[in-house]
Amino acid sequence: MLSEMDQNQAENLPAEATEGRGILFVVSSPSGGGKGTLIQRVLNKVPNLSYSVSFTTRAPRSGEVNGREYFFIMPEKFEEMIAADEFLEWAHVHCKLYGTARKQVAREIGEGRDIILEVDVQGAASVRQLMADSVSIFILPPSFEVLKTRLTARGTDSPEELNVRLRNAPLELRDYSAFQYVILNDDAELAANQLAAIVFAERARLSRQKRKVKNVVEAFMAKEKDDSN
Repeated sequence: MLSEMDQNQAENLPAEATEGRGILFVVSSPSGGGKGTLIQRVLNKVPNLSYSVSFTTRAPRSGEVNGREYFFIMPEKFEEMIAADEFLEWAHVHCKLYGTARKQVAREIGEGRDIILEVDVQGAASVRQLMADSVSIFILPPSFEVLKTRLTARGTDSPEELNVRLRNAPLELRDYSAFQYVILNDDAELAANQLAAIVFAERARLSRQKRKVKNVVEAFMAKEKDDSN
């Protein structure tokens, strides 16, 4: 969800890629779509790419570490952060609260560093509205049966929570067309390579490196002029 301040800021943000700013990559999928696994693989493949750790009121799963996968906080603390306008975006997802810290994203991008953000489709919509130059990527599971198998095998949800996630999945899938890229996650290694390729391709956009390209071209022209004299 966007605050009134965010909505006002959104009107003044660039609609196209801007040189000097870091790139915000927004990755979303239904729960169990595999976005977390793919992101981790890409972080290991792609240099100079950081990860935005979100806040949540859900309990940690087995093996999760506070401050690595998420910052796990109580609902009361989350509500305080909403009131203090500390979130870039936040949403109710599967009966829990999730949010992205404004300061980390603003700092990384402002200093020219690229950052990857893992959010639900609600959060992705909010970020797209606020930051039009962000790059949105939807991870599509190959089938409902595969999604169900993945969620069940994960073994981290109660039967009630599992039913909520499966019931919400078709609704979340409807938003796929709002994203710039869609990756079919039927092969994790291939999907991770596609996600990494998107990062490299976006870094190569002319609009993100006009000054660098101009300097190289001018150096070529100057060399040609010297050689002709």
